[in-house]
Amino acid sequence: MQISEIIDVTLAQIDNLDKASMASARDRQSTLTKPLGSLGKLEELSILLAGIFSNPMPKITKKTVILAAGDHGVVAEGVSAYPQEVTPQMVYNFLSGGAAINVLSKHAGADIIVLDAGVAADLPSHPLLRDVKIGRGTNNIAHGPAMTRDQAIQCLETGIQSSQEAIDNGSDLIACGDMGIGNTTPSSAITSVITNTDPYITTGRGTGVDDSGLEKKVDAIKRAVNINNPDKNNGLDILTKIGGFEIGVLAGAMLGAASRNRPVIIDGFISGAAALIAWTISPNSRNYFIAAHKSVEPGHMIGLRAMDLDPLLDMEMRLGEGTGAVLAMHIIEAAAKCLTDMATFAEAGVAGKSDSE
Repeated sequence: MQISEIIDVTLAQIDNLDKASMASARDRQSTLTKPLGSLGKLEELSILLAGIFSNPMPKITKKTVILAAGDHGVVAEGVSAYPQEVTPQMVYNFLSGGAAINVLSKHAGADIIVLDAGVAADLPSHPLLRDVKIGRGTNNIAHGPAMTRDQAIQCLETGIQSSQEAIDNGSDLIACGDMGIGNTTPSSAITSVITNTDPYITTGRGTGVDDSGLEKKVDAIKRAVNINNPDKNNGLDILTKIGGFEIGVLAGAMLGAASRNRPVIIDGFISGAAALIAWTISPNSRNYFIAAHKSVEPGHMIGLRAMDLDPLLDMEMRLGEGTGAVLAMHIIEAAAKCLTDMATFAEAGVAGKSDSE
């Protein structure tokens, strides 16, 4: 299916993992000064990185967080414990350096790119903010499609261009974060449709809604799915009908990173829903995804399991913003360095494993 020139070219560039580089990395792991397999998942991760980078000695020198913000018309259904005004207020917080993602990104040495994908307010110009606004919040998915097909395409193209630009500027590791009051509702809907799971199972309390709010949320999702009838095998259709502007931008960013042979870190539930969209559009893109952590939101692990992704961390987090993804950067970078920087038995003059018992 042809979508647009930018998207079609990007999808064509998403390769399989480089098996030769992975084999070389696996061979090197067997020569490093440690018992084989003793670094556990770090070894597996380093081999995956070799396949992603198409380089048996992958190096991570620059890290970037793409943080996309957008609003959602479905908040009118009472699905969030916070008002929509919080979205632009939190964007201001990102720009002033006061949010959790600012603290954790600084600790990880990662840059932040903040994208106004669809905040329902006018934001002032700022060096850290990119105005890529597709619309002033999505339409209410409980009453009809979230956006037009052209807007969905624009979301994907914007995300592709954002991650590819970051990579062109030297980034080797892309993390995807989000901000948008009400965005766990479309994320639950997306996860429900793609994984064929009842919304009662994929839906959590998000910002902390009470029992009544949770019932409203599930009801809104069921109505959204029934009214819009998205095609579970068509990621663009799903994004158009029940998605979000920031979700679409993040899905595009994931496709863009995969097309440039760079790993992309999946954060929490919203980032995971974006990954499901990207995976449905390009099943091969999943090879470039690294799941950062297990979100408290119940639908998150349902989506990760559908993509056969195993999260690195379980910190009982549910903030979003890319916070879990940035924490995982430390582990991913460590995996690469253990592969490339450790001495081999021969280099260190250390005797290897004996053939005899």
